[in-house]
Amino acid sequence: MTITITAFETSPDGGKGLARDMRVRWALEEVGRPYGVRLVSFKAMKQPAHMAIHPFGQIPTYEEGGLALFETGAIVFHIAQHNSGLLPDDAYARARAITWMFAALNTVEPPIVEREQAHFTVGNMPWFPQLLDVMNENARTRLSQLSDSLGNNDWLDGTFSAADLLMVLVLRRIEGEGILENFPNLCAYVARGEARPAYKRAYSAQLAVANHN
Repeated sequence: MTITITAFETSPDGGKGLARDMRVRWALEEVGRPYGVRLVSFKAMKQPAHMAIHPFGQIPTYEEGGLALFETGAIVFHIAQHNSGLLPDDAYARARAITWMFAALNTVEPPIVEREQAHFTVGNMPWFPQLLDVMNENARTRLSQLSDSLGNNDWLDGTFSAADLLMVLVLRRIEGEGILENFPNLCAYVARGEARPAYKRAYSAQLAVANHN
């Protein structure tokens, strides 16, 4: 069955690979599944046709036959469950990889995204510098804990998995902000993810949309 995902018609990041359809593209490239992309405008995302698939009016979505999914964690998990290459065969290793998937999205990502969004929502407030100090420390704490856990390992738990795919893209959101750069092992970890052929194909595909626009 043909897989169709949705992506921004005009991505806010200008093709930097940060839009969340990148997670789904990368997962599909890793498992060798072809897919089509339906581009949607910001206006179309809030229309009934799209919201029937994604009730919060966002991207990406995933459609395959009669199945329609939203939320990147759920989509990547579905892809990993039904294709080889993104989750270990060993039951315990598989469970640990799934745990790290949740950790990437529920523990590491929130302080990074909250810090990122605060610049747009309250960045003009006189007390913003004090808030930013707190947010920087929250992000730094999470990255320090992650750095300690990763240590000198190439990946989070043995071989590359969907957990690493999600974690690398979460960490990319804070690149260049002077926080991630304090953790050389995390910078090297991100670079390993970006060096994977499947990542490069996904990035090129997303960049092509931005360049076309």
